[in-house]
Amino acid sequence: MAEVCCDSAVVVGAEAEARARARAGRRRRATGVEGAARWKPTAAGVEEDAAAAATRKRRASGGEAGVVVVAKRHGAASVAGRRREMEDAVSLREAFAAAPPAESELGGRRDFYGVFDGHGCSHVADACKQRMHELVAEEIAPAPPASSSWTAAMERSFARMDAEVIAGGCHAAESGRCRCEAQKCDHVGSTAVVAVVDDTRVVVANCGDSRAVLCRDGAPVPLSTDHKPDRPDELDRIESAGGRVIFWEGARVLGVLAMSRSIGDAYLKPYVSAVPEVTVTERSDGDECLILASDGLWDVVSNEAACEVAQACLRRGRQRWCAEAAALLTKLALARRSSDNISVVVVDLRR
Repeated sequence: MAEVCCDSAVVVGAEAEARARARAGRRRRATGVEGAARWKPTAAGVEEDAAAAATRKRRASGGEAGVVVVAKRHGAASVAGRRREMEDAVSLREAFAAAPPAESELGGRRDFYGVFDGHGCSHVADACKQRMHELVAEEIAPAPPASSSWTAAMERSFARMDAEVIAGGCHAAESGRCRCEAQKCDHVGSTAVVAVVDDTRVVVANCGDSRAVLCRDGAPVPLSTDHKPDRPDELDRIESAGGRVIFWEGARVLGVLAMSRSIGDAYLKPYVSAVPEVTVTERSDGDECLILASDGLWDVVSNEAACEVAQACLRRGRQRWCAEAAALLTKLALARRSSDNISVVVVDLRR
């Protein structure tokens, strides 16, 4: 065979191997493989990243600070959601006050339920959780209130609660959750939606933008109206008192607070009122349940959708369906990207 010759010299041996390694190194640097190998995380680093990711996932899903309460006639669920701190509080007090003698003979009882959505810190909501039912019981104890006098009793209870948290400051509640500075305690407040349920009626008092909804014959019946600064009657009240509603990421009292009524918030009085709106609703055979919740639910779930979820849990026929409904509503709000704390109470009203 004829020998083929060329001008280039053929490199063999150790020098060829060195050149091959150099070319491979250049290719690795060009594709980032070598850099990736150089900075490959250790096993400990991988575990830390996984733990951090799991923590973020739990916080985003409401897994941290989540509480579910299960009882025979009611259920509750409360989660921090996507907020760093939990500032909601829930009060569940069965047979909190003695029923009138006429009702006691018939086995009557009065139960108290409340949802308190704090802002600025948690100590006002915690104080409402610890004291509101006691104040209501004291106000209705002298004489059984008629439907017309429930409003006055609730107004006195809310006024006393408001005075206590303003006078007590950061020490208004026996809670270890308070982290606000002492000089800023007057910048802290809470909504309050409470319900007193007996055998014949449902009394709801609301102050703020938490909400109460009655599920009756498959349809929602609102028992409260949100107190927003741009609500026409609330806007007139604020301006008549010398205040202003400024639109800053929504309507806000003096450009600060996104609700027009609350417990506390001493620095915004008299523009922000602690006077509740009260409704007295006679119970009927078509009543299924009562839903109390903070705006973390209502911002993303309609009254109709909330009742549909509660009815779906009721139809399953389980004994603890109220707790299941409350937990499912919090999960629905999280799935719809609610950005606030979420607290839900569901009360069984079936006779």
